Amino acid sequence: MDALTDILAYAFWVLLAITILVFVHEMGHFLFAKLFGMRVDRFSIGFPPRIFGKKIGETEYVIGATPLGGYVKIAGMVDESMDAEFEASEPQPWEFRSKPVWQRIVVITAGVVFNVLLACFIFIGLKYVYGESYIPAENVRAVYVEEGSLAYEMGLRTGDRIVAVSGTRPERFSDLLDVQALLADPFTITVERNGETITFQGPDDIITQLNRSQGSLGISFSPSLVGGVMPGSAAEEAGLQRWDRVVRIGEEPVQFWQQMTEMIQRVGRTPVTIRWERPDSLVQQATTTAQVVARRAGVTIYEAEVVPQYYDPEDRYLLGVTAPDEAMLAQEFGVRHKDYSLGEAIRAGLVDTWVNTRATAVSLGRVFSGRENLRENLGGPIMVAQVTKQAAEAGARSFWFIVAMLSITLAIVNILPIPALDGGHLVFLLYEGITRREPSLRVRMAMQQIGMILLLAFMTFLIFNDILRL
Repeated sequence: MDALTDILAYAFWVLLAITILVFVHEMGHFLFAKLFGMRVDRFSIGFPPRIFGKKIGETEYVIGATPLGGYVKIAGMVDESMDAEFEASEPQPWEFRSKPVWQRIVVITAGVVFNVLLACFIFIGLKYVYGESYIPAENVRAVYVEEGSLAYEMGLRTGDRIVAVSGTRPERFSDLLDVQALLADPFTITVERNGETITFQGPDDIITQLNRSQGSLGISFSPSLVGGVMPGSAAEEAGLQRWDRVVRIGEEPVQFWQQMTEMIQRVGRTPVTIRWERPDSLVQQATTTAQVVARRAGVTIYEAEVVPQYYDPEDRYLLGVTAPDEAMLAQEFGVRHKDYSLGEAIRAGLVDTWVNTRATAVSLGRVFSGRENLRENLGGPIMVAQVTKQAAEAGARSFWFIVAMLSITLAIVNILPIPALDGGHLVFLLYEGITRREPSLRVRMAMQQIGMILLLAFMTFLIFNDILRL
């Protein structure tokens, strides 16, 4: 039953996202075809077989059973339907082929433009509704670097303070994974270490390497603060509580949350001494049998021996504490929040659209040029479904961000000069505009068929690639 529920959840969110993207794209073609007096025979969301259809005026509006796209059938145009019967008759005023080249170019590119505009409106809306919360990079005095991670291989080490990413001093700590920085050539991280400033360079295939590590450089900064204590755990027995700061496990000092969890895994079921600090404001409220080992300004230091518990579902050993929450991180690092007026949101949304469009285009260019691994960097319907469902579970903000990114990707892919895509039609129109000669119907039909075969083959590859990566 749970498996069926998961499948239905995946299907719902991915269908919602695809329907939005396809509707907006095809609406662009539809509106400009109507504006220039072209007859639109069909507006379809989804491909055949047909589920529902209703004719209003000269246009039939259709819902198809194959929800992986859609199309607008314009009279007098060679499209996915391969219908070219109109060529036997004289061009009619309402047909696509009878209109000036510039109008046909506008109609063909309108879908791509509308997808970019959709992304723009979403980014503007996200800025206006949610604003922006971030941790200032200057407030993160040191980071933890996981051994064997991408950052570790670059040369970073625990205790480093990051001062620049790809030559730019970041305002937000999250800028470390900013798309512009990652796609810089080369990608670099500059740190302060023992009074020295050192710059480390990332690999040429940085995006592939990140995908292999689930998008993580292996850098974290969350402090070893206790966000909560699980009932019946070793931590509860020792007397740990919220806002305690673990400072030592065994003989090793601890500063970061990830560092602490990795130490617990190494300890396993072996008894180990845990030392922690507690603010004096909480000492009077606490009940603990732990030994007080020291006191200094503002804090009392406790120590107790614990035996981590094995948690079978995750094959991990647990102390029984939860990570610091957003409120604790806000107090620790001084999280800043910025609200946007409508004018500021429009400016910021336009910038986000440009940055993400450029980043997506550059990323695809790196993949198709062979610099990044094709199989590890391109995903098909299954991957889109996974990402969309995860975003939806994270909340409306994450879902709409993913829709905006998918809209940009759809726009860029559609404008590629491949027959059967908008970019393929555009190439023929540009040729006609330059030479004043329309390409022959035979050539256009042949190229359209080749394009369809290539797209089907590529989609099959993506689906099988998704399955292999599950």
